[in-house]
Amino acid sequence: MLIFHIATATDWSAALASGAYTTSTRGRTLEQEGFIHAARAEQWRGVHARYYADADEPLVLLEIDTERLASRVVLEPAVPGGDETYPHVYGPIEPAAVLRAVPVDDALGATSFSALFLRELMRAAMLGLLVVVLAAVGALLVDEALGGWGVLVGAGLGAALAVALAAVAVRRW
Repeated sequence: MLIFHIATATDWSAALASGAYTTSTRGRTLEQEGFIHAARAEQWRGVHARYYADADEPLVLLEIDTERLASRVVLEPAVPGGDETYPHVYGPIEPAAVLRAVPVDDALGATSFSALFLRELMRAAMLGLLVVVLAAVGALLVDEALGGWGVLVGAGLGAALAVALAAVAVRRW
């Protein structure tokens, strides 16, 4: 099952460094709350509107695969006796369980999470195309200069340049 959690970019960066995400909700830790608040795909926008709309720091939307979590996930009512349930994660979230961390502004701007996924897929395809094109150009240029192994060396150099450019582009996105 996929669940979602809104995190500050700072908390998510700290989790990547430490290997565990332990913020329950805005201003509360897992230790204080006893679990980490999460939402289903159709719920996270409402959570953002109610609790994070006035945030003055960058936020990211974490897409979490519950099958990858070591911690237990329980669907529980938001209020005692309520009908609507929310996923609660009873333990830390390992960064490996997070499939994507997307800036909330980007996620809110997407017409659907599928549209956001498609946009990211297109970015990845464009970066892949860049690698292929620069590898081909490198192979052609270096082959004429070196001959023999020049094609392989040129393709490697072109691909390495493309990967370096892609890394810079990904950091900016």
